[in-house]
Amino acid sequence: MNFQLDAEQQLLQDSVRRFIDKSYGFEARAALLREHQGGSAANWGIFADNGWLAAALPEAHGGLGGGVLDTALIAQELGRGLVIEPYLGCAVLAAQTLAAAADPAQQAAWLPALADGSQRAALAWCEASSHGNPGFVETVAQPSADGFILRGTKSPVLGAQGAHRYIVSARVGAGQGDDDIALFLVEAGARGLHERAFLLHDGCGASELVLDQVPVGRSALLGGTGSGLAALRHGLAHGIAAQCAGLVGAMEKAVEMTAEYLRVRKQFGVAIGSFQALQHRMADMAAEMEIARAMLHRLLASLETDPPALRQVAVSQAKALVGRAAKYVCGQAIQLHGGIGMTEEYAIGHYYKHAVVADLLFGGADAHEAACAEALQRSLAVS
Repeated sequence: MNFQLDAEQQLLQDSVRRFIDKSYGFEARAALLREHQGGSAANWGIFADNGWLAAALPEAHGGLGGGVLDTALIAQELGRGLVIEPYLGCAVLAAQTLAAAADPAQQAAWLPALADGSQRAALAWCEASSHGNPGFVETVAQPSADGFILRGTKSPVLGAQGAHRYIVSARVGAGQGDDDIALFLVEAGARGLHERAFLLHDGCGASELVLDQVPVGRSALLGGTGSGLAALRHGLAHGIAAQCAGLVGAMEKAVEMTAEYLRVRKQFGVAIGSFQALQHRMADMAAEMEIARAMLHRLLASLETDPPALRQVAVSQAKALVGRAAKYVCGQAIQLHGGIGMTEEYAIGHYYKHAVVADLLFGGADAHEAACAEALQRSLAVS
């Protein structure tokens, strides 16, 4: 995969960077957090106007025809600003899953509104015991005369607050196999659907959805029953790639902020950045960041070129390594800032909180390392 950006990709990256630098400083973000709304509608409009929501959607349905690299470029810059708007939940997870699952008529009906930002969808796949495994689904879709009756609980659902509809994974009937997992489009406010909104530790919005005998028509089924899990894996792979890119951006900003602090903070009349022990710790932080960046590049290449089984291994490898690297880098940044790094009024601690939340979303590092170990054992058994 060629990681040399072309002119359009460079412009895309630059446009997001300018927005973050000019309009999404720490004070502006803090003001949004105080509103407890999970982001700004005005900012979402800016995302749409600049084409960031449409970047990786097909041109036939209002998108710009880009791919996962375009998503990663946007997410990396948004990660530098710790953006709390639901780009990951709505513009990546839900949009990519819908694009992969829906038939052509459904794509034509729903994707243009996601691309232009006039509507939002959220992906309701995670359950209390799923631990990042999309194949673990206890939510049931019972066939009825008019369609299906859904019952179950999904949490956390990223970007659910303010979404117009939800993509819900469920098992059809009493089936227990992967082919029995299907995806359904459920309108917000549907009868029997109950939402409890909350904020994650880093200020991003999420919800718990309780489906209490929610009726949906047959047209709510996206694609076919047997294709639900594959589409879900596709959306989650793009979501984890975006999350890893955002964490690389957060690490970049944390390293820059820490280097600047060490340059201006003085003890005994000299900048503390001149102390060799602190220089070594900065070097370790930079090394971890570059390893994470290399793993992100490996994931992006795998999503473009590898067969599904290898893509899943690359997803788990990247999720485990990048998440742990971000916690290390941002944690070290707090320590090098000293006491001020622990305060809510200073930015660096918020980067660490974001890294902790990101490491837990989509399954923690331990779960993904276990998935990698199982894949390795299978490959050794075959050979």
